Amino acid sequence: MDLLYFAWVRERVGTGHEQRDPPATVLSIADLIAWLATLSPGHAEAMREPERLRAAIDQKFVPLDAPLGNAREVALFPPVTGG
Repeated sequence: MDLLYFAWVRERVGTGHEQRDPPATVLSIADLIAWLATLSPGHAEAMREPERLRAAIDQKFVPLDAPLGNAREVALFPPVTGG
């Protein structure tokens, strides 16, 4: 799975892109965030407050309880503001 990180999420993780194969127990975006938090101190810091994150699966915005299904790409980013 391709993982994309933006803004302060990217800064804390230390990269804007990585490929990972989550375990079979990771079924939703929330599960993915919890699993990612175990990978490194940077990941843990970025995923510390999941309610502050937004997500997209294959370039479609989804809630954090959305199932991953056969996702090829997941993007994690802070809320988008502006006009």
